[in-house]
Amino acid sequence: MAAPPRLLEPAPDWTADEKPMLPGSPAAIDHPAYKRLLYFFIGLFVAVSGSLSNGFITANLPLIQGEYGLTPSEAAWIPAAYAMANVSANLILFKARQQYGLRLFSEIGLVLFIAVLMLHIYVHTFEMAVFVRIASGLAAAPLSSLGMYYIMQAFKRANFGRGLYLALGFQQLGIPLAWVMSPYLTGVNDWMLLYTFELGLALCCLAMVVSLKLPRSLRIAVFEFQDLFTFALLASGFALLCIVLTQGPILWWLNAGWLAYALIGALLLIAAGLTYEHYRANPLIITRWLGASSTVRFIIGAFAIRFLMSEQSYAAVNFLKTMGMGPDQFVTFYAVIMAGIIGGTIFSALTFSREKTILHLLGAVLLILIACALDQHLTSAVRPENFYLSQFLAGFASGMFIGPLLLTGILSALQKGPSHMVTFIVLFSASQTFGGLVGSSFFSSYQQMRTQHYQAEIINDLPLASPQVQQRLLSDGQSSRAYTPDPALEQNQALRALHQRVTEEAQVRAYSDVIFLNKLFALLLLFWGLFIIAASQYRSYKQRLRPDSS
Repeated sequence: MAAPPRLLEPAPDWTADEKPMLPGSPAAIDHPAYKRLLYFFIGLFVAVSGSLSNGFITANLPLIQGEYGLTPSEAAWIPAAYAMANVSANLILFKARQQYGLRLFSEIGLVLFIAVLMLHIYVHTFEMAVFVRIASGLAAAPLSSLGMYYIMQAFKRANFGRGLYLALGFQQLGIPLAWVMSPYLTGVNDWMLLYTFELGLALCCLAMVVSLKLPRSLRIAVFEFQDLFTFALLASGFALLCIVLTQGPILWWLNAGWLAYALIGALLLIAAGLTYEHYRANPLIITRWLGASSTVRFIIGAFAIRFLMSEQSYAAVNFLKTMGMGPDQFVTFYAVIMAGIIGGTIFSALTFSREKTILHLLGAVLLILIACALDQHLTSAVRPENFYLSQFLAGFASGMFIGPLLLTGILSALQKGPSHMVTFIVLFSASQTFGGLVGSSFFSSYQQMRTQHYQAEIINDLPLASPQVQQRLLSDGQSSRAYTPDPALEQNQALRALHQRVTEEAQVRAYSDVIFLNKLFALLLLFWGLFIIAASQYRSYKQRLRPDSS
């Protein structure tokens, strides 16, 4: 049995109720009411600010692509760089907090975050933009933990679960808030204003956390040199996997041979990292726990729910963009999503109970199922206001599921011992990151294939010799006659207009198929969850029927 970790400094004279649940976590001090309010406000500000940076990039990616003159493939490297850095940072984040202290680590993280945002102001090349996103992804990881712990300090220890729910739910507000704010910050393409605004937010965060510090935590010696080797293997594998998932739908899977080599390299590096961990005396990742049935169920459930949620950010938004909607028309759309996230977060916190976590998760899946049913039948006349109800429900589900999901995993890890927490954090982060990436990649690829299928189908059903098609070509040709006196060009313009209408109709049908497919996935996940609950209840019933062995 491994020796317990060595304390790096004497522990304060905490009471049993004040002692941190885990090294690296702040003590549970009984603060006065005004101080609890300050902790909550600072935690909310930090949690939202940490996700706003990535949200601004997501919301303004087409404009950034135009600013640097990038192809769609090159532009996709910018969000991919953030994702690969953020998921890898969680491999060492937990141990870093335990060894160097949460307060010092968070302040260093904030200073790094500010330095990254200052780099944004001076970025004028594509390569530097990618580097800044990598650094931003690394810096955003400690900010998420910092916001969570500040919000939890606003609650008594018995209600820490409610604080956890609120913290994780509010962290999801960054992307919709960025969409709401971006048109007002980039209305005249003043990128300096956007980056300066982000920098101001980060400086406010630093001023807040320095003015009101978190309570102390236990510091223990946990880092080993072997951890760096594991990090190098797994982080490289995760990075290659992020690249494959973001580039695949754009370059197309079978047209870019290097994607296959990148995928093989990702799988080999991840397999090598896990194999190395399996035979370590004091592993960073406890691989034997990964094979437990409860852990496998958690991985599948966490990945599947995030996969379902990715349809919200892909199908509705990209469909409206295809129909010609611009950033200004998404302001109210994302305000509705924000309202849904806030509502779902507050609902899950108010109804908090360890026994109800599975009900919250199933409720979120049910809401996604209803949202897909509302959106399934799309037409070219659909506008953002037609999505308000469904996207509110999807946002409500997003706010409702994340807290119970994390709590379920934490309780399972703590039952095995504190050493399992690093494994769980990596699992949770990876399931959410790759669930979203795989979902977007899958739905994008499926939509493109269905669009090609419907294009061929519509063209076959519309022979050029039919009177209806000839009438449409004549009408389009007459409308372009004012711009060109050449009959051949006039005919080409009419054919081009017809092709655009065919493509638009094919895309409408393809997006409807995407939503329908996601509805089927949600239905399967709902039935799977109900089956697990029924099986658990049956085992408990059989256990109660057994005679007392004593």
